[in-house]
Amino acid sequence: MEAPRLYSTKPVQSLKPSKKIPLEEDHGKASDALPLPLHLTNALFFTLFFSVVYFLLSRWREKIRTSTPLHVVTFSEIIAILSFLASFIYLLGFFGIDFVQSLVFQPSPDVWIAEDEEEDDEVLLAKEDARKVPCGQALDCSLPPLPPAAPIVTVQKVFDEKPVTVLTEEDEEIIKSVVAGTTPSYSLESKLGDCKRAAAIRREALQRLTGKSLSGLPLDGFDYESILGQCCEMPVGYVQIPVGISGPLLVNGREYSVPMATTEGCLVASTNRGCKAIHLSGGATSVLLKDGMTRAPCVRFGTAKRAADLKLYLEDPDNFETLSVVFNRSSRFGRLQGIKCAIAGKNLYIRFTCSTGDAMGMNMVSKGVQNVLDFLQTDFPDMDVIGISGNFCSDKKPAAVNWIEGRGKSVVCEAIIKGDVVRKVLKTSVESLVELNMLKNLTGSAMAGALGGFNAHASNIVTAIYIATGQDPAQNVESSHCITMMEAVNEGKDLHISVTMPSIEVGTVGGGTQLASQSACLNLLGVKGASKETPGANSRMLATIVAGAVLAGELSLMSALAAGQLVKSHMKYNRSSKDVSKASS
Repeated sequence: MEAPRLYSTKPVQSLKPSKKIPLEEDHGKASDALPLPLHLTNALFFTLFFSVVYFLLSRWREKIRTSTPLHVVTFSEIIAILSFLASFIYLLGFFGIDFVQSLVFQPSPDVWIAEDEEEDDEVLLAKEDARKVPCGQALDCSLPPLPPAAPIVTVQKVFDEKPVTVLTEEDEEIIKSVVAGTTPSYSLESKLGDCKRAAAIRREALQRLTGKSLSGLPLDGFDYESILGQCCEMPVGYVQIPVGISGPLLVNGREYSVPMATTEGCLVASTNRGCKAIHLSGGATSVLLKDGMTRAPCVRFGTAKRAADLKLYLEDPDNFETLSVVFNRSSRFGRLQGIKCAIAGKNLYIRFTCSTGDAMGMNMVSKGVQNVLDFLQTDFPDMDVIGISGNFCSDKKPAAVNWIEGRGKSVVCEAIIKGDVVRKVLKTSVESLVELNMLKNLTGSAMAGALGGFNAHASNIVTAIYIATGQDPAQNVESSHCITMMEAVNEGKDLHISVTMPSIEVGTVGGGTQLASQSACLNLLGVKGASKETPGANSRMLATIVAGAVLAGELSLMSALAAGQLVKSHMKYNRSSKDVSKASS
């Protein structure tokens, strides 16, 4: 039982020494001239000012008419002049000087910070003084020692959205030529030899052409040399995406802290809960079933018979060794695994499958395919190559061929979640999860005509990990093919859950994996770069981690749905009450 809070009978003066922050000096207000209410003081001086002005003008007009010298004044005129000066000074001080002071003596941000701290102190005092029972005199109710006061940080608030850009005369001339169209924007890197400078010039030219500010898009703090010729063309900055960590995820006896780059609130927290449930139940087991990237060119003949002849030649086992030698010349890691053909009239679609080491392998397999096509031209000179990719691969599109045959890494991951963990951590029951999975992931997806989408939200986890680790986010389409299965085991006490993902397309070398941030996330997982012991081991391990994270995400979301917690959790983690504009400034 928590002990009641004790308070002191000693008067509390302040939680910390009061700190007076002067602006320049203590400027008095003109309204303090008389000990009267402000409206009466104003009325008095207004009346006095206009009265003496009227009196003096009348007297001076009469003197002019009677030729009396103006410097000869009577006692009443002296009193009127003094009254005029006093009222004029008051009115000037009340309406003019305060306005000037507000411009000249602007308070520094320290004042506002100090006032905020004083308000916090007052709130804390109010809480400390909210007594519900009287204090005993024999009890020591002194306040706990206060933490040292935080230093006041001066924050300069920027009102102009457009950043100040320092440009040389040469840069200005280049910007003008880009705006005029005489210098192509894409050629800046090669002309200048400085990728950072090229990005800055392109950015400024874009702002002038569009009239739109890019002040919220960062430019500094990025290595533009690292993306030249391989990741992004014509850069003008980079987008910041927060990276969260879920885990530890226990898969195949090893723990992993899984990086997830996302802007969706609750996603990392939900996956983390699934990781906890898996860990408390002894971990998950992930098995790699197949590893092979595909590319399927489309070729055309004059007749369907000639297309069939090539199909029979390619699928003949006696010819496979010859074709493998030709294909494998493209890379020391690319190894041809199989060829599958499909005919549509005179058109033949040839689906090559090959291993690609630790690379995702699209370029590797494409080079091998080109070697084979060149080789086939000798025996099939009437073959017309329509395209090296005929969509029978199939890349970045939902396709039944990937769902059935697989593409990239095919993985199945399973875990048995203890009944106590289901109740205490996931806040639901085994029976509810099994029923929901059947009606939602299986029946509901079938009713929708889903293709590889027999899951709750596999693409959420796949995309977040892909962005964090430098994979191709567009390949989330086929990589998220997943079927989630649940059933009660051990006499209905525990839950068996599995995810089967036939086309996880990942790599640990090439593309975005070599960028600093993405490389750090791969290093966190222990799969950075190529495996020196076994080629392809790192990329295969990454695929099993992806499947394990998907298992955790499926488990947690399905539990939230079964317990009716989805809306509540999203309102808690996906809706911010903070004023973002103030936070950013």
